[in-house]
Amino acid sequence: MSCGCSCLCVFTGGEAERDIGVTASYPPLSTFSTGLRCRCPRCGVGKLFDGYLTIAATCSHCELDLAATDSGDGPAIFVIFIVGPIVTGMALWIEMKFSPPIWLHMILWLPTILGGSLWLLRPFKAVLVAIQYKHKAGESGYNGPK
Repeated sequence: MSCGCSCLCVFTGGEAERDIGVTASYPPLSTFSTGLRCRCPRCGVGKLFDGYLTIAATCSHCELDLAATDSGDGPAIFVIFIVGPIVTGMALWIEMKFSPPIWLHMILWLPTILGGSLWLLRPFKAVLVAIQYKHKAGESGYNGPK
């Protein structure tokens, strides 16, 4: 049964489908824009994280349920595939050009690997959560119209 207005409230079995009316008022946002800013994938305003990598239970702005989102090991794999070849290429170039001792390589590359990985991990996780939301993958909290 429909209420007849343009709010898209659809009632089935006496219960309203929760996210249909709420989501219809939010324009589609870029997954990369919201992800890189670590914002809610639905409204683009609320913070996505409570801690460094802990996803908030709900969005503080639009109250989207974010508790079921799980990006798994995906962000770590992408970070490894980006940081690894860059550091390896730079280390090989430095070795061929200057031939520094091994302790200097350790001083150069261990902090570079750690810093680069920590710097990229959070935005990559946010982008994957936004992609999961956009494509309604898994238990992302929004199932879309049925």
